[in-house]
Amino acid sequence: MKKTLFINACVRPESRTRMLAQHALDRMGGEITEVDLGKENIEPLRLERLELRNALQEERDFSHEMFRYAKAFAEADEILIAAPFWDLAFPAILRNYIENICVQGLTFYYTEEGFPVSLCRAKKLVYVMTAGGPTEGMDFGFPYVDTLCRVFFGIEETACFKEMLDVIGVDADGALQKAAEEIGHSDFF
Repeated sequence: MKKTLFINACVRPESRTRMLAQHALDRMGGEITEVDLGKENIEPLRLERLELRNALQEERDFSHEMFRYAKAFAEADEILIAAPFWDLAFPAILRNYIENICVQGLTFYYTEEGFPVSLCRAKKLVYVMTAGGPTEGMDFGFPYVDTLCRVFFGIEETACFKEMLDVIGVDADGALQKAAEEIGHSDFF
């Protein structure tokens, strides 16, 4: 059965991004595993944790709990990230997660020439976001994730579904419905 990894960076219980992501999850199907970043305690790589990770990587010992996120990411067949648009990108908890899944020897490795090669199974990643206002030319979130996918994780097929909701005069419910229909009719799934 297909394994779908759902990375949920929506910290608000009533998150509109999360509601929109559910439409993508319905299309993706399979065995869905959710990582709710608002409920996880994912630490950034401060010096002590970084040194421990580097030592374990050297030994190729990935049994420590810190590697569980990278293992799940590497084993997923498809990935969905739901992240609201905050401060021109995404919530910091998603950055902490990404920092913890970029593990040499587990999600990628470097060739002798210094080129990264993927160790991940996923071939598709869907990114869902909602924003208060326009994002064109100011989105440093999805392009960053897209580049990581292509360079480190070997995920060539990515799609971003997004909608602007809080501009005066915008019908937020109508905009959400429009985005849900776009997901429902997309041939990406």
